[in-house]
Amino acid sequence: MIKTTDIKKVFDAYDAELRLVEVRLEELFKSDAPLIPLVGKYLLESGGKRLRPLFLLSGARLAGYKGTDHIILAGIIELIHMASLLHDDVVDGAKLRRGKAAAHSLWGNQVVILVGDFLYSNALKKAVSFRSQRIMEALSEATTSMTEGEILQLQKTSDISITEEEYTRIISAKTGILISAACRIGAILSLGSGAEENALARFGLKSGTAFQMADDILDYMADESELGKKLGKDIEEGKITLPLIYLFKNALDNEKEEIKQVIDNFSEQGLQRVLALFRQYDVLEKSLARAEGIVNEAKDELSIFPDSPERDYMLCIADYAISREK
Repeated sequence: MIKTTDIKKVFDAYDAELRLVEVRLEELFKSDAPLIPLVGKYLLESGGKRLRPLFLLSGARLAGYKGTDHIILAGIIELIHMASLLHDDVVDGAKLRRGKAAAHSLWGNQVVILVGDFLYSNALKKAVSFRSQRIMEALSEATTSMTEGEILQLQKTSDISITEEEYTRIISAKTGILISAACRIGAILSLGSGAEENALARFGLKSGTAFQMADDILDYMADESELGKKLGKDIEEGKITLPLIYLFKNALDNEKEEIKQVIDNFSEQGLQRVLALFRQYDVLEKSLARAEGIVNEAKDELSIFPDSPERDYMLCIADYAISREK
């Protein structure tokens, strides 16, 4: 059994396939419109761990797939993810993405939104070529849910009454569903049983949900050089994530008023006050414990598969979702 800290071993195990995915990604950015490959080159050079392709590649291998179609489909999954990031950064007005200038700050909102549209449509166009109804259903469900999740989040901007259930629904739609699709497609390719397909899909949904939850927690724990975005950026944008939900549930009435003031009128001093309240009520620890619980549920979904290095790899990927540098 490999350890959580051995995530590098997992990436090494799939290194050859991930390199091929990178080649296919470059091909997916090809267009007669010069701005598309230009923006694509910038996105590809900006990095990213390619976790979503890794979920698909490892899911396919766990389910026994022996072909090569998983390479292009892993690229398609990443292309959809990249498109969502382009749109999200415009909606959020984000200045940074992975420590570099967000694409819209270089090329403008109009170009970036249209490039994002191209990525979505090109991803689905390439997926159609596999002539698999089940693959198309997985991808179309994911893209639809991702948009719904973003709209739900916008509707809850600065709304401190948001419940944990509503928040979990939003992040499951925004992040969990695409990772779920990646894992499901791995099973579809292998012609695995319905039970295996559903187990991998649930594993992906829960792992992806925990991944986003951990990312939201890290927003209050890591500095800009580690996280690639400003500390406390979520509260500045009015995003009410799990730490704030837990804090508001436990805070005194006068403290709740202080929190509302910070959300409505963000300041660095206000952020420091919120961070102090987090420490006072052990909010970040409780939030991480919730994310760990979801990861454990995800790992249980893989009990349908026999012990193997491939299953250990997937368990390690799930653990990595909440064990990144804090």
